[in-house]
Amino acid sequence: MANQDKNVERRVSVTRSVAAGADVIFDLLADPASHHLIDGSGTVVNSSSASPDRLALGSRFGMDMKLGVPYKISNEVVEFEENRLIAWRHFGHHIWRYELEPLSEQQTRVTETFDWSSARMPVFYELVGYPDRHVVNMTKTLERLASVVE
Repeated sequence: MANQDKNVERRVSVTRSVAAGADVIFDLLADPASHHLIDGSGTVVNSSSASPDRLALGSRFGMDMKLGVPYKISNEVVEFEENRLIAWRHFGHHIWRYELEPLSEQQTRVTETFDWSSARMPVFYELVGYPDRHVVNMTKTLERLASVVE
């Protein structure tokens, strides 16, 4: 029988030290027009023209995506702490979270998390293998993020 415990942690994370200040990294993450520059999955094409220039708690922003075929996705910022934390979710209610821990003025530990604990259909994500695939994609994202800001 499948584990039905609602306390099961449904999160995967990747962490990398980046040679840039937390403010510089956060500015990149809070700019939806820049997300395609760091996306390691290859699915983010661009932000929609209706997206804000800078994200804040409650901001809604759209992304033009492509996974075989083009599609659009709308997101809402659900966690926000300037220069430390930003997270968003879309209709599936899984969350993409970035946590920044300054190690010095020019060194930051960045953790990206795919959190499907609040997803509407968490078992779906597990059945299609998203957690494992997203670890690979998040590793590439943090590599790309570092290459942009360092």
